[in-house]
Formats: sequence, C-alpha cells, structure tokens
Amino acid sequence: MMSNARCWRRRRVALAIATSLLSGCVTVGSDAGRLGACPPVVEYNREFQARAAKELALLPEGSAIAEMLGDYAVMRDQARGCFR
Repeated sequence: MMSNARCWRRRRVALAIATSLLSGCVTVGSDAGRLGACPPVVEYNREFQARAAKELALLPEGSAIAEMLGDYAVMRDQARGCFR
C-alpha cells in the first residue's frame, strides 16, 4: 500500500502559501462604517475658487477638462464623506 503523505504535504504547503499571499492584501483595520484609507482633501480659498470658475467659463462647450473637473468634484465629495 502506498503512502499519501507526500500528497498531504503539497496541500499544506499550497494552503500556507495561499494564506500568506491573501493576508498580504490586508493593509488596514476594519473600523465600523469607515473606509480604511481616506485621501486628503485640499482646501481652496475663495479667491482661488473664483479664479478657477472664471477660467472654466472660458472653456468651449463640451470641454474634456470641464468633464474631468466634474468627476473631480464627485471624488472630493466622496473623500469628505470618508472622514465623517
């Protein structure tokens, strides 16, 4: 009768490697209701915001930059929500 110890050893090694690799994915703790890593939100003063609004108004209709700024506004709102 043949021993299957070698087969079990391979499975244990595979399980140990898989566990090690998966545990490397965990980088932060799990606080209830909070994301682990909140990106910083840069605050702009009113003068800078007014200047940006004037520059945005000068862009042509359907500008890619205007669309990107809309996406950026959504990301800023999401980042602010992360800190609450």
